[in-house]
Amino acid sequence: MSSKIFSANIFGLESQIIEVEAECMKGLRSFSIVGLASKSIEEAKERIDLAIKNSLLKKPSSENLKTIISLAPADTKKEGAILDLPIALSFLIGSKQARFNPEGKLIIGELSLNGSIRKARGALIIAIKAKESGFKELILPKENASEAALVSGIKVIGVNTLAECLAYLEGRTYIEPEKQKSENRDTSLFNALIWIQGQEYAKRALEIAAAGGHNIIMEGPPGTGKTMLAKAMSSLLPQLNNDDSLEVTKIYSLVGALKDNYPLITNPPFRAPHHTSSEASILGGGNPPIPGEITLAHKGILFLDEFPEFHRNILEALRQPLEEGEITILRSKHRITLPTKFSLVVAANPCPCGFYGDNEKDCVCSSSQIQMYRRKLSGPIIDRIDISINVPRIKFDKLNAENNPEEAEKIKQNIAKAREIQYNRFTGQGISLNSEMNVGQIKKYCSFGEDSTALLKLAVDSGKLSPRGYHRLLKVARTIADLDQSDQISLSHVSEAIAYRKQN
Repeated sequence: MSSKIFSANIFGLESQIIEVEAECMKGLRSFSIVGLASKSIEEAKERIDLAIKNSLLKKPSSENLKTIISLAPADTKKEGAILDLPIALSFLIGSKQARFNPEGKLIIGELSLNGSIRKARGALIIAIKAKESGFKELILPKENASEAALVSGIKVIGVNTLAECLAYLEGRTYIEPEKQKSENRDTSLFNALIWIQGQEYAKRALEIAAAGGHNIIMEGPPGTGKTMLAKAMSSLLPQLNNDDSLEVTKIYSLVGALKDNYPLITNPPFRAPHHTSSEASILGGGNPPIPGEITLAHKGILFLDEFPEFHRNILEALRQPLEEGEITILRSKHRITLPTKFSLVVAANPCPCGFYGDNEKDCVCSSSQIQMYRRKLSGPIIDRIDISINVPRIKFDKLNAENNPEEAEKIKQNIAKAREIQYNRFTGQGISLNSEMNVGQIKKYCSFGEDSTALLKLAVDSGKLSPRGYHRLLKVARTIADLDQSDQISLSHVSEAIAYRKQN
């Protein structure tokens, strides 16, 4: 007897519908899976055999049946173990141990040997695909139910075991569909800027960077607060809108990093990989490819502390994701494109010992060491950083001053207003921040007066500003004008933007 169950497989941030067909015939006992199945799916035969036995049903190896499981489309590589449950159900129908109508239902789940169903990765991606493909019902592991319920318009049923799933499908038991709960949103985000004393210049630079989504580098001796400033910047960002929130949640669903209590990510992500991290962990990779830190930081912040200590090939590889807002990972059998629209925040010491140019402490590095160290703080990657500031030591009086929560809250409110202006400006254009503007949009929205023209001409003709740097400078000037709620970019806005530009 033949049967068909609908399931799905994940390819990057997309999903594909998979038809799991089973044909059970009298003959020499065998259980075969065809259709470009990966090693993990080939191994499913043993898992499914024991899971069915421990669910008090007749397992494939005990029946005189020749069973063929076909995974369609046959020309697409199938990965992962989420096809275990649909394969088992398809066999049970084919061997006449179960009877139910699978139409309109999409089923996923990895089986354990005792018949329980394990949590899967990418449930949100599959739920979105199920809805788009017209399925009315999604049956999946109970632990993934709240995540999948973020997608409205489809019934989500969470099951714990194979036996429970079969009882539900055959109508012998009722399972309440999972509902999206409004309280399942993490809305807490403390404004960490109130704990930073002094450093007004750095705070202003962070305000501009956060408002326009710009890249920023902070240089200074050890212990002056560069890391703390970077972490504070993430608390200044407004919550993600619905579209961005769902997009970021899909990424974290793919890597299995969603919280059970808060499946929907509403706060911009903050990622801070260590400088010893591998290229694949930061850029993404593997077979099949999975997102790296630059994708996990999408719509948020990627913080690289001790920037010159990162491997040079990693720093050079960041160029294209910073410019294009996406990265394409190629493998022999896979090609996926992942989003990488993040703000790059960099912290660096001026030299290996950290005290080059410091007024309080002497530098012990040789000139060759300083030159090699600072070589990574120049060139194409730094040209893609919009704002450069120095974070100096602060005196005792400022360090011991009273906190000013009102100042920190005002900065956060200014950022929210500036981002709202940008969102309204770019509605329907595929971008939402000044940092994402292309050349055509820069010419359209970054208009300035004759006094600013003379200043910009001097900066470009002196050779201190590359064409890329010129366009990035105008983006920063546009953000400063938005913080002032000004339609026109004035001379003061351009002057401030130039002051933040690193001169190589």
